[in-house]
Amino acid sequence: MARSLVLGNGNMLVCYDEWGQVRDFHFPYVGLENHVGEKLMHRIGLYVDGVMYWLSDGGYVIDIEYEENTFVASVRARHDVLQLELRFSDIVYNEHDIYVRHVEVHNLGSGDRAVKLFFNQQFHISESRHGDTGYYSPELHAMVHYKGRRVFLISAKSNDAFFDDYSVGLLGIEGKEGTWRDAEDGVLSKSGIEHGSVDSVIGLSLFIPAGGERTVSYWIAAGETYRRAERFHRDILRRGPEHLRKTTRDYWKAWIDRNDFSECNIDKKFVDLYYRSLLVMRAHTDNRGPIIASGDSSILQNGRDTYNYCWPRDAAYITSAYIQSDHLSSATKFIDFCNDLLTDDGYLLHKYRSDKSLGSSWHPWVRDGRAQPPIQEDETAITLVALHEHYKASHDVEFLERLYNPYIRRVANFLCKYRDKKTGLPLPSHDLWEEQFGTFTYTASSVYAGLVAAADFAGTLGKEVARRRWQTAADEVKEGIITKLIHPDGRVMKSLRYTHFSPEADYTADASSFYGLFHFGVLGVDDPMLYRAYEYIKDRLTVHAGVGGIARYEGDKYFCTSGEMSNPWIITTLWLAEYEIVKSKTKKELLEAGRHLQWSLDRTNHAGMLSEQLDANTGTPVSVMPLVWSHAQYAITFLAYVRKLEEFAMRTPQK
Repeated sequence: MARSLVLGNGNMLVCYDEWGQVRDFHFPYVGLENHVGEKLMHRIGLYVDGVMYWLSDGGYVIDIEYEENTFVASVRARHDVLQLELRFSDIVYNEHDIYVRHVEVHNLGSGDRAVKLFFNQQFHISESRHGDTGYYSPELHAMVHYKGRRVFLISAKSNDAFFDDYSVGLLGIEGKEGTWRDAEDGVLSKSGIEHGSVDSVIGLSLFIPAGGERTVSYWIAAGETYRRAERFHRDILRRGPEHLRKTTRDYWKAWIDRNDFSECNIDKKFVDLYYRSLLVMRAHTDNRGPIIASGDSSILQNGRDTYNYCWPRDAAYITSAYIQSDHLSSATKFIDFCNDLLTDDGYLLHKYRSDKSLGSSWHPWVRDGRAQPPIQEDETAITLVALHEHYKASHDVEFLERLYNPYIRRVANFLCKYRDKKTGLPLPSHDLWEEQFGTFTYTASSVYAGLVAAADFAGTLGKEVARRRWQTAADEVKEGIITKLIHPDGRVMKSLRYTHFSPEADYTADASSFYGLFHFGVLGVDDPMLYRAYEYIKDRLTVHAGVGGIARYEGDKYFCTSGEMSNPWIITTLWLAEYEIVKSKTKKELLEAGRHLQWSLDRTNHAGMLSEQLDANTGTPVSVMPLVWSHAQYAITFLAYVRKLEEFAMRTPQK
């Protein structure tokens, strides 16, 4: 089940399911740990006339979206039979680790109603079902869940009255389905404590006159100590939940207000998705620098792991979007994060957890009996490209100087050394799709750009010997790409694949091969070879039936259910759009290229979330949702479109 919406503040990341219930709760790092996840959920229900109606039961019509251009979730759950509606306005507080839900319970009927609103908390703290404790604190008027240095304090009020019912019990062990079942008769047992795998429920009794409403504020204060969580809880009581919602709303409006598109004559819906994409990116960016691929844990239903990791490649593209949108702070922190991770040999590994520990991997450290760095070399090279963008935007020479010896020099020397002496191309590594081993056009293109960036840095700092060495290596990589990886008839190889270290040409059409040549500047936008590569990819990878869009490569079967047809991906479709936009020579060509922005917009949910890929026939989101890279690529493509609009406007004579 894809996630419908996300909220976050750089320490806490909360993801909703399709019913507006919490399904992922990451703390104290973004992506680490997820204290809900997999099969757990924070259930919400109304007890009316002797019957419990949980949001996930299917009787509600549910709409989930964001308030315009800010980080406030808006959820409406209407039950037409009951003539009751729940309206939520939710935030993760930007200053402290507090999650707040403001709920209005509306009586749409002609008679007075007595109802009971229940909130169920299901935690497996630190991603383990063992050793949790949950208890009721009468002093704080709160439920407390804790294990070790993870404490969650839950409370709710309606006007000046705290919740009036509670219980805590076993969850999914010893024959107990969960304490939420205790709520289904409308009365909780008031069990005060339990340990092991536990959940809790709190309830509020509400009398709602005909046509009237009652409001409830619910919150979870999180801390690495009890004292810290308690301090946040008392801060809420002192200042009021409404103050937290207002200041959070105002903060995010200020954060996002960096660009003025009013004179671009561009449809507001495209601007709104751009802003939404920036907020999705920020929710997945930890305050200490790492940027995870997605907080959606639903992939565990069909896979071995989540996307709750920082892939340097994904994060570098997200960093590029930050830089282009004038959000340099997050970009700076990511680059510093990479600086702390670099191996002694000068490369980055597969992926990382947000606490800088090594993430899970399937890349072996040995191949054909020989030691082999378990890397995707493009992930290392692209960080220099991102740093180059950062420097061009910031002109921060001090930052550049600080990184030169510990990072830039070591990475550039690795890229320079890790090459085939005969071809000039990079030695084999794993591809960006993490499936094959060889020398890939995309990877080689990223290495070229990384070496060009390093040479430019060296020149800026007056290190002429290093500049010449790295520029010469870049030129050799480029020559190797053009002579060894591009066929005279215009076909671009996916790779030279190695079987027992013997290279075999692989001409599989792959969108990354074309995009690497374009994005990393190996070929100029008007180069005929690049256009032929574009035409080849467009012809071979367009998903003509069903939903449309561009597949990753011929024969891609990752999460595919459509026989021989591969699923289209958001990023690959936008890659072609970006090229078409940059290449456009007339306003008509630009507007035609903009159709891909519309295609992407049409593939979001109501809250503006973009998935990784789409079912080729139905258009249903597949794999994780949101995929942050998809949002970053949308932002990059949107800004390219805006820049081109501005360029054409400047050419138009003014009267």
